Amino acid sequence: MILAVDKEEKDRRRRSGQSTEAGDKRRAIRKRPTPEVGSALRSVYQKTIDEDIPPEMLDLLGKLG
Repeated sequence: MILAVDKEEKDRRRRSGQSTEAGDKRRAIRKRPTPEVGSALRSVYQKTIDEDIPPEMLDLLGKLG
């Protein structure tokens, strides 16, 4: 019975525009900028761009053209 009451409460909050605790946490996480993540992604992307193309791949590409 407790679960049914919790579900009804969540449904009521959702309909009235109030959010649930889990929803509040998700929104809070999305709003916080994380410069470390952006910096790490840029670093990995740049390393990928700077990698040399393996000779085997260049050979295969040469055969296509």
